[in-house]
Amino acid sequence: MRVSGCLAALMLLFAFFAATGLCSLTGFSLAQQTVVDLNAAGLSVDDPLLTLRCAISGDCDSGHAEPDAPMIMLTPLTTALPTAPPPTRTPENAAVSSRPTATTVPPSPVPTLAPDADLPRVTDPRQIQILLLGIDQRSATDDPGPFRTDTMMLVSVNPARKTVGVLSLPRDLWVDIPGFEPGRINTANFIGDGSAYPGGGGPALAMETVAANFGVRVDKYLLVNFDVFTTIVDILAPNGVPLTVTEWIDDPDYPDDHYGTIHVQFEPGEQRMDAETLLQYARTRATENGDFDRARRQQQALDAVRAEVLNAGGIINFISQAFTLWDALQGNYRTNLELNEIVALGNLMSEIEREDIRYRVIDKFYAYPGLSPGGDQVLYPNFVAIRDLIQETFYAQSQLTLAEMKARADEENPLIYVYNGTNVIGLAGDTRDWLVAKGVRVDDIGNDVTNGRMLTEIREYGRYNRTAKYLAALMGLPEDRIARSGDGLIAQGVLIALGADAVEIIGG
Repeated sequence: MRVSGCLAALMLLFAFFAATGLCSLTGFSLAQQTVVDLNAAGLSVDDPLLTLRCAISGDCDSGHAEPDAPMIMLTPLTTALPTAPPPTRTPENAAVSSRPTATTVPPSPVPTLAPDADLPRVTDPRQIQILLLGIDQRSATDDPGPFRTDTMMLVSVNPARKTVGVLSLPRDLWVDIPGFEPGRINTANFIGDGSAYPGGGGPALAMETVAANFGVRVDKYLLVNFDVFTTIVDILAPNGVPLTVTEWIDDPDYPDDHYGTIHVQFEPGEQRMDAETLLQYARTRATENGDFDRARRQQQALDAVRAEVLNAGGIINFISQAFTLWDALQGNYRTNLELNEIVALGNLMSEIEREDIRYRVIDKFYAYPGLSPGGDQVLYPNFVAIRDLIQETFYAQSQLTLAEMKARADEENPLIYVYNGTNVIGLAGDTRDWLVAKGVRVDDIGNDVTNGRMLTEIREYGRYNRTAKYLAALMGLPEDRIARSGDGLIAQGVLIALGADAVEIIGG
């Protein structure tokens, strides 16, 4: 079987990037390995190194790009790529595309080039900040916009340290919008497109708004509508995406595609969600913490899609339906990232491990509810706390020793509580003794409201992140066991909510 390498490589890169933002940048390196695997299985696929060069140069007939190949800009929502249509070749047993057939490209040889030969790489060690924008555009209507952003994530890629930070911005943050009256951060794109803001309309103003309020340089943007997400997931993960729902969700007012509402529900537990269900899970606000919970679910959905898509089965399914995907994505995205930059970032992302990707949310500990001058409910940012969060997310230091972590925790010096969330009698007292023997002061012990907890977690009541991290490291707990809490169980400090695993932790 032979497929169009030009189309496959381009669409693989774009589809991964547009569908999952930061996670998509691994697409190119995976495509290279897939070529090797498919050829080993007796399937012939164009070398992505050759096809990417031909895409960059605009000459897919010669099998290689000129040394001074120009950059290609991925284009706005209503425009097509500024290149000639790719050559059409139809895989066996696949539906024939309705596109006009172009001159067939001669068969390409089995790949023999080095994996990174002559392809763009990130050579600038400075961090790259990319603003991901999801607009509330409904495909079933003819609404031309402009649109508010339903989702905003700021992604920071550190080429030197090979780390990535992802920070979700709640849409109700009340911020200064450069050149305009203050407003919710989600209106920046709406205002920018509506006023034809110089330098790129809505995304340009959204980038400047983030930079002006949070002191972070924003280099690039990617704006997509919800059709991009569902199309990519449908094609690259046709069997759905596995995901763990952590709480019961009942939303009788979920917005549908016609500016009406439908009723959606999610039960706790492991589930495999199709594209539309996954989008509903990521968009619903019907939980206790509203937008904050939704931001975490969106990050969870991104990570789940990333894990599901990065497998050979997903890639093979994508290649067989490349033309369908190409047609479906037209008119659904905008970006100022150039093809060369995407390839370079793809090479870099292939070297970044999952544990070096940090997900964080500006939540109720970094913003407080209030009323706008017009009487609307908004969130007022705590800029001092947000600066600390940005530092932690984007500029994380190298791994500290336990002694260094303890010194930083001692500077915070919060009250520390140990509460038993199990049926094991005396576990809180035994854990207190274990901690004291390791130099940790425990101020009080008690019982958690949960009786039958399986996993121990560290809860912050206030800004005691350094102490929480030290206690988690001391007990051998991953950072995702650290939670910010406002349940009122204690007023201020750090609480260790013991689960059944604490018996083994303190037992050595």
